[in-house]
Amino acid sequence: MGKFPAHPDEVSAAWLGAQLNARVDTVCWEPIGTGQVGDSVRFFLTGENVPPTLAGKFPAEDASSRGTAALFGLYRKEVEFYRHAAPLLDVRVPQVYFTEVDETGGAFILLCEDMGPARQGDQIAGCGIEDARAAIRQAAAIHAPSWGRRELLDAEWIAPLADLRQQLGVMYPQAQAVFRERYGEMLEPEFMAICEQLREASAVWFERDEPPQCLVHGDFRLDNMLFDVRDGSEPIAVLDWQTVAVGRPMTDVGYFIGCGIGAALWRDHERELLDLWRAEMRVRGIDLTHEEIERDYRLGILHGVSTAVFSAAFVERTERGDANFLSMARGACSLALERDSIQILKEAT
Repeated sequence: MGKFPAHPDEVSAAWLGAQLNARVDTVCWEPIGTGQVGDSVRFFLTGENVPPTLAGKFPAEDASSRGTAALFGLYRKEVEFYRHAAPLLDVRVPQVYFTEVDETGGAFILLCEDMGPARQGDQIAGCGIEDARAAIRQAAAIHAPSWGRRELLDAEWIAPLADLRQQLGVMYPQAQAVFRERYGEMLEPEFMAICEQLREASAVWFERDEPPQCLVHGDFRLDNMLFDVRDGSEPIAVLDWQTVAVGRPMTDVGYFIGCGIGAALWRDHERELLDLWRAEMRVRGIDLTHEEIERDYRLGILHGVSTAVFSAAFVERTERGDANFLSMARGACSLALERDSIQILKEAT
């Protein structure tokens, strides 16, 4: 593995030209996005036969966020996803020009297509039904092409770390203690009660042994999506693949509907969105009834609760991060209450 830039300041015109096989005369950059595990930038290029802009992603400046990414292999997963999985799926992702990760998993670079002008999804603001439908279609575009595909499900790069489930089960009560101390006076008591019940059942939650069916994004929410891509020429693209994993598709769908769209929207459109996902899967050859996905869906909602709690405890604290994690917890907990997700988890013991 050769040396590669691990910070945007290290990206020179000469290095960039070599990756693009073109002459790059100048390059400068500005930060974009709101990611907390990695830092994203937009590069501005001049030269001959080069795009005017590119997007880049690098390790987070914050040491705790970088440490979390290295611990769970998040940077390596994103690099390997673009190398091995993205070409096999139907989901719209950026075209990649160069990506690499070092042997420690703590330094990486992703240099890819700039998909702007586009509208950044906003977890806190929520979305309308058309954006929700576009997202659900993309979920099926991940799940169906990878369904039962052993070269993906059994790949070394996506295999969970040894004893990861047990580690998460041990770490989760600690994370919940941080979450409760930080947000105990901000989050509604009935929602904090769901977080506490998940803490009590954390060993069951993290050590569930359910056969994986497909790839899952793992953080399938609005902040990781772009809408009206390329000035409206495409409806949506999905970004931020550090948490890609093998699993059950309702992990993404329950997470998105709970965390992403807000109670006002899911109360009117929940069944419609589930039926849309099933229809998109059916077109790709995977025919599932509502009854076959119901239990997994109700469990998948809890993924939003655990992700909000874990993220709050183990990444850099920011004002937007606080608002984001509270939004995620409120959405997921409200739907978990409505669908009695904790009871379904207890029945899994």
